[in-house]
Amino acid sequence: MSKVQTIANYTKEKAEKLNIKKYDIYGSTVEQTSVQVFQGEPKQVKASQKSSVIVRVWNDDNQIGVTSTTDVDAKGIEAALKTAYEASHFGVKENIPDFSEKAKSPLPEVKVELGQQTPPAELIEKLLKVEDDLLNAHSAIASVPYNGISEQEIERFYLNSEGALREENRTYATIYLYTTTEQEGKKPRSGGSYKIAPSLPKLDIDSCFQETVTKTISHLNYQPIKSGKYRVVFSPEAFLSLLGAFSNLYNAQSILDKQSLSIPESLGEKIASPLLSVSDNALHPANISGETFDGEGTPTQNLPLIVEGVLTNFLHSSVTAKRMNAQPTGNASIGAKVSISPNFFHVFRGQQPSQTYNLEEAENVILIDDVQALHAGVNSLQGSFSLPFDGWLINKGEKTSIEAATVAGDFLDLLKSIIFVEEEAEITPSGVCPRIWVDSLSITGQ
Repeated sequence: MSKVQTIANYTKEKAEKLNIKKYDIYGSTVEQTSVQVFQGEPKQVKASQKSSVIVRVWNDDNQIGVTSTTDVDAKGIEAALKTAYEASHFGVKENIPDFSEKAKSPLPEVKVELGQQTPPAELIEKLLKVEDDLLNAHSAIASVPYNGISEQEIERFYLNSEGALREENRTYATIYLYTTTEQEGKKPRSGGSYKIAPSLPKLDIDSCFQETVTKTISHLNYQPIKSGKYRVVFSPEAFLSLLGAFSNLYNAQSILDKQSLSIPESLGEKIASPLLSVSDNALHPANISGETFDGEGTPTQNLPLIVEGVLTNFLHSSVTAKRMNAQPTGNASIGAKVSISPNFFHVFRGQQPSQTYNLEEAENVILIDDVQALHAGVNSLQGSFSLPFDGWLINKGEKTSIEAATVAGDFLDLLKSIIFVEEEAEITPSGVCPRIWVDSLSITGQ
């Protein structure tokens, strides 16, 4: 008998004892080992096991109570059921959450590769070698202040009183590297990279090292830039950062709360260049930490959000789906309130472009590698942004690092100003995306 089946059995027993007829439980356990180093010595070694369980109970008046616990044994579940039932008498009486109508639908079949845990000493050894190689890669690289290798094993489950039963396991390993430079008479510069894989043997440490060195060195000979309007090319990571910052555009809960750039009638509207298509695809093969069901037990899927510039779908929970006469999409998290978030973006070319562009021939184009201060520089309700960035001025393939600058604009205008979506995509932690060319944006230099 599986672990989740055992939990389901004694949960049913305890619920009957408490005369509770309707309930559901979502839980996860994360085991993680992580290491950091500094100047040839281990800086931090952490091993942790964290459990989180959300229990929801409906009373006879259909009001809902929610509680959380870290105990998944019979005694812990009984206490959580009792607490949630008591809380239900103070629950909301409008737009009450319910079970997802897809909580018992078949889950998508995905190939899962599980790795084995590595002793911390081996993780430290690998990271110390990478740090030493970075410090010797170029005379200007003075330190690697931010670095780490970690391994995680995640178990998730969902069950409810109507017989829904879900469980899955995942493992993955990550590495991040971030260097800083010291040169006389010059400001410190930096560069970094991040990689993820199902297991440590599959982790591309060499690629992470090379990207970190290349980015760091490319920023050494920086120059100031004049303020003005420039044609801009967003790196995959930079464009996905903006796409995530303005996710209220297709978040059904934000739309119902009137905290969105969209309204319910926005579906079918042209909001971007026909060159652009975007999906939320938790099942993409590149999504190492992909999940097959959400916090409500709804199967995840490949959901088109923007198709050739047209807003096609919203992200839904069971609550928003009911209110908007739609279907839950597998993007919900349960708690005191059901929330919605994207899983894994897949950005790709929509219509074929009438004209192509490349950085080897482009003149006076800005390549934005990374945008910063998203928490302060984005007004998601107005659609505006003003963000400092790392990047280069490109002239016929020659890259000159920009000393300091910000990019500003309106996100909806940006989407409509896309003039080219490159064909080759890159894998990032938040999605798969190619470089995106935008006709004109305001750049403020020194």
